[in-house]
Amino acid sequence: MNAFQAVLFVLLIVCAISVSFSKNLLNSIIIFMSYSLIMSIIWILLESPDLAITEAAVGAGITSILFFVTLKKIHAIIAIDEDKEDPHSHDKGSHDKESHEKNRHEKNSRDRSRLQGKGEVE
Repeated sequence: MNAFQAVLFVLLIVCAISVSFSKNLLNSIIIFMSYSLIMSIIWILLESPDLAITEAAVGAGITSILFFVTLKKIHAIIAIDEDKEDPHSHDKGSHDKESHEKNRHEKNSRDRSRLQGKGEVE
């Protein structure tokens, strides 16, 4: 075993352990892709090109794309996009349920008092 193979095996173990402890789903998918690519390189070094191509196509390719699509469908990636849209927001807890309820209650109170001033609400 040469040094390159040893480094690949260490990286493979690091990817396997880190994907288990990652709390972010997007990071887990990226680590999984890295694991599959490293594994395909190892299959090439073991002189098994058919397995290397399969691992690269299925493991790093199609499976990762399906994971990304699933994250998009369950709106796990949307939360990141919303943070990027409003970077100057002063209300850091706007994604909290309590904060959302408080803002909704305040808006309803303002609307009610405005309508009472016009005599439309009893």
